[in-house]
Amino acid sequence: MLLPEINQRLRDNHQAFVALLAGMQAHELVQAPAGKWSAVQQLDHLRRSVRPVRWAFRLPLWLLGGWQGKPNRPGRSYEALVARYQEKLAGGGRAAGAFVPPPLAAHTREALSQALLHEVEALCSRLERMDEKQLDAYLLPHPLLGKLTLREMLYFTIYHVEHHGRLVAAQQAG
Repeated sequence: MLLPEINQRLRDNHQAFVALLAGMQAHELVQAPAGKWSAVQQLDHLRRSVRPVRWAFRLPLWLLGGWQGKPNRPGRSYEALVARYQEKLAGGGRAAGAFVPPPLAAHTREALSQALLHEVEALCSRLERMDEKQLDAYLLPHPLLGKLTLREMLYFTIYHVEHHGRLVAAQQAG
């Protein structure tokens, strides 16, 4: 997947998630099965997940190279990255630490939606100043998947919001 498609999918997928929640009633936003997150908590989790990616993409590339090193393997395809993430989830992988949202009220939806879309737009704006080679030449740490190329981190971000959108839709379907 090339940069223009990455940018478009980042925007489209996150806007679709926000639209999904915009169509929900207040009580639907905060209900959750035992041990699961509510829709508004999933929204906050996505915001918490995109924010460090956006910040990392603001760093000078020389700093990224010095911080995480250079890739020692070819980058994974979108499909391969998704399969690896699904394996980790199937093996019990879960969000931890700063990525776990607190209990939230339904009225936080609008502010969290705007914050998430702002983070995504800032990330996409940064990507418009990058080239394809840079996406494959630098690494970022992922708490569940280990070191990922910049392109792989973007693939993850694209898929991650789809994953949570399916979770919310499944909870709605009952």
